[in-house]
Amino acid sequence: MSLIPAGWGNGLLGVIIFSGSLPATRVGVADFSPMFLTSARAAIAAVLGAAFLFALRQARPSRADMVPLTIVAVGVVVGFPLFTALALQHITSAHSIVYIGLLPLSTAMFGVLRGGERPKPAFWIFSVIGAATVAGFALYNSDSASVTGDLMMVAAILLCGLGYAEGATLSRRFGGWQVISWALLMSLPLMAAVALMTMPVSWSGIGVPAWVALAYVSVFSMLVGFIFWYRGLAQGGIAVVGQLQLLQPFFGLMLAALLLHESVAWGMIASTAVVVLCVAGAKRFA
Repeated sequence: MSLIPAGWGNGLLGVIIFSGSLPATRVGVADFSPMFLTSARAAIAAVLGAAFLFALRQARPSRADMVPLTIVAVGVVVGFPLFTALALQHITSAHSIVYIGLLPLSTAMFGVLRGGERPKPAFWIFSVIGAATVAGFALYNSDSASVTGDLMMVAAILLCGLGYAEGATLSRRFGGWQVISWALLMSLPLMAAVALMTMPVSWSGIGVPAWVALAYVSVFSMLVGFIFWYRGLAQGGIAVVGQLQLLQPFFGLMLAALLLHESVAWGMIASTAVVVLCVAGAKRFA
């Protein structure tokens, strides 16, 4: 039981770090292609993760761990970054951010399928209400609609939920930062090759904001955030701590307002209150 509060604390730190991912990606794809941004961030994070793994003499995964680590890599190293970068070419950052509110439901579903968790029925009621609140907020407040962008975000959410759940299960044995570091290292040859093939023809047109965005998504979104997030999921439970993701759209929208000068409506505040209640309810009945 003592691990549960720590799990929520670590999970919240992870959510706050992840909240800057989509605004940063939006800035990054203005100068970089989605393929380069996705592959470069993974390659940079992989080098950093490998340095930690070997410097701290971490045990190598067994053959049985290769498939789960591959699932983590497909979900959070490749799938989510790529599909969100593609989506942000068609929809606004505000529109994409609120889709993140659907991640708890995706993570919980895969937690049940892959992690063997069995939350109470009331948990699912609060989860569905929270997800519906976020989805309604997205539809009502978005001034930009694109079927392609929406489908890309749905794909990103499904893959990310799978990667979160699988990574959290592995984190119970390896530790959070070790899981994402091994997944990144496994992806390094492919991601480095893709980065080389898709790099800009000329670097002179790349602005400072794009470089800062690349640095953020590489170091924080791709590595540091997962250290706290996977630790939180392993300590407090995949389905339970996963509900904190319902707060991520609103943290992200605040950052988008500051970085991209997007307006924050009163509807956001009302939706946030409903979502916070849903998180509290899900925590109580998990």
